[in-house]
Amino acid sequence: MNAYIFPGQGAQFVGMGLDLYENHSVAQELFEKANEILGFSITDIMFEGTAEDLKQTKVTQPAIFLHSVILSKVLGDTFKPDMVAGHSLGEFSALVANGTLNFEDGLKLVSQRALAMQKACEIKPSTMAAVLGLDDAIVEQICAEIEGIVVPANYNCPGQLVISGEVDAVNAACEKLKEAGAKRALLLPVGGAFHSPLMEPAREELAAAIEATQFSVPSCAIYQNVTTTAVSDANEIKKNLILQLTAPVKWTQSVQQMVKDGASNFVEVGPGKVLQGLVKKISPEAETSSAIIS
Repeated sequence: MNAYIFPGQGAQFVGMGLDLYENHSVAQELFEKANEILGFSITDIMFEGTAEDLKQTKVTQPAIFLHSVILSKVLGDTFKPDMVAGHSLGEFSALVANGTLNFEDGLKLVSQRALAMQKACEIKPSTMAAVLGLDDAIVEQICAEIEGIVVPANYNCPGQLVISGEVDAVNAACEKLKEAGAKRALLLPVGGAFHSPLMEPAREELAAAIEATQFSVPSCAIYQNVTTTAVSDANEIKKNLILQLTAPVKWTQSVQQMVKDGASNFVEVGPGKVLQGLVKKISPEAETSSAIIS
């Protein structure tokens, strides 16, 4: 079975999407529509901006979403997923790809999400750190013992867990994790504590927007970050999408469940190959590839 997977923040690169724009009329049309919806020329930044321009959350999230979704549209009839999943932001791309959301609504929600997260980051200094080489249970236990807010945020693959929270609490956790035998516990260059309780203001803001948006019956199930199981009910998808901002991304568990449910071929749709690398570490026997336009 084919599982189509969609990347999240961090997969962006200058020039992303330019080949799609230049070679496919459907891509050109959707990129131009995106410029209109967003009220600024995101294509200028994607195609010829600087890496610094592209790193702004309000640009990065819509840019990755556009690259992924437009690529899935260009694939046309060859795009036949039996199931989909997305890493954090990628969940929105996956929901457009499987027909739960239309293109315009998906882009508006991603733009609102980016701005709401940016605002939440400005309320309190916060950060994230990657922890390598420790069992998840040890990381969870140490986070629970630290004073202040620090929580597991991204279960990326066995031995790689990202923690998130207040700057002092994350730093204190990193020290303890190194003492406990972590190969590395290093701060990430991010704007704030994504997938932690510090995103509560953003969750509230996004919840209203999601509730007001029409969700349709999907063409195939999505394995959501919050539940890790196959979901096809529109109301349940909404609920999980709202929870996602303050809850951890359970990517390891989602991929394991997809494999259990029959996924043998994982196709990454969007910029980069990060998710293919994670899938290989989670399930070495699975086939992985990038979506290719013939």
